[in-house]
Amino acid sequence: MDVSRSAVLIAVLFIGAGLMLQPDASASDKPLAKKEAKPAAAASSALTEGEVLRIDKAAGTATIKHGPMTKLDMPAMAMPYKVRDKAVLDGLRPGDKIAFEVDSVGGVFTVVRLEKRK
Repeated sequence: MDVSRSAVLIAVLFIGAGLMLQPDASASDKPLAKKEAKPAAAASSALTEGEVLRIDKAAGTATIKHGPMTKLDMPAMAMPYKVRDKAVLDGLRPGDKIAFEVDSVGGVFTVVRLEKRK
């Protein structure tokens, strides 16, 4: 009988230890929930308001002062961005108010959509 009790006790200890090594279900749910919520937030905030400060047609860039970009977790700032469609630069002037979307293209922040505001 002692052997059976010992065997059961050992089995319970191993099972308990195995459960303790399992990742916490609530911890693993949090990153997933965060990722699932992000597309909805990104869709509603895909366009960022900004102002054109400088155009460099030769480099294919526009320096834009903008508000926070939640999609890229980027604070408000001013910086030059590559523009995917360089023809867009022909219609821009410093001081223009715009709404734009930036994505990382080949590791470079690139304007992929731009709309002039009035």
